[in-house]
Formats: sequence, C-alpha cells, structure tokens
Amino acid sequence: MMQASVRKGEKSDISGALKLIKELAEYERQADAVICTEESMLKDGFGENPLFEFFVAEHETEIVGIALYYYKYSTWKGKCLFLEDIVISEQHRQKGIGSQLFLRVMELAKSQNLARMEWQVLDWNESAIEFYKKHKAIIDDEWLNVKYEWR
Repeated sequence: MMQASVRKGEKSDISGALKLIKELAEYERQADAVICTEESMLKDGFGENPLFEFFVAEHETEIVGIALYYYKYSTWKGKCLFLEDIVISEQHRQKGIGSQLFLRVMELAKSQNLARMEWQVLDWNESAIEFYKKHKAIIDDEWLNVKYEWR
C-alpha cells in the first residue's frame, strides 16, 4: 500500500487531471471520446458557476489520481453527491490510492449531511466492481442509464 497525499484540486491541477481523464478514456476503450480541454475544465470547474470539484492524490509531487464529483438533487432525497470518476494512473493502481480518494469523497458527502453519494461503473470493469463491493457499495441492477448526446 502506497500513501499519497490527497487534497482539494486547484486550477493548477487541471492539466494533470485532464491527462488522467484521457488515460481513463483509453482504458475504457473510448480514447477519442474526450472533448474537454484545459480551458473548458478551468471555466467549468473554477468559473463564475463551478459545475464540478475534485480531489487529487499526489505522490512525490506528481498527480497520480483524481476523484471528480458534483452535486445533484434527488426529488426524493434532496441534495446528493455524484462521483463522476475516480482515476488512478496505471502504474499506481492497486496501491490503495483509489481507496484514499473514495473515502475522502465519502467523508465530504457525510460531513455535508448529503442524502447519498452515487456513481456508475461499467459492467465489464470487474476490478472496479470488486473495489466498490469491498467498500460495501450497493450495486443497483434495476435502473438503466438513459442519455442524449449532442457532441
């Protein structure tokens, strides 16, 4: 197990975060799907109305992981946190960094007395599914994801 320092993401971390996001897209077999840029992430994360926040995990001054999240509202439960992605660089996986980030986001949600924290996982990503089961997550096979995409 490798300890990394986990802290709130800052503007100066966007480049490292985007690098990890692109690495995740490659892992998920969708390398060409990332259209976010550093500029769009700076605007969306640190502009007048920020749409997301994130934590970074650093090891020896290198960003080796991120957990990007945002707030949503449930008509039944109220304010909730949606964990968009946890990304760990390939060479730093299986070292406990994902757990550090996951627990940090969970602590944040609990400290804000949010109704729940939720996220998605690909059905073929067995290592991620096992990771979430280890953390006693409820994997819901009743709901289907539905979306429109314009870009």
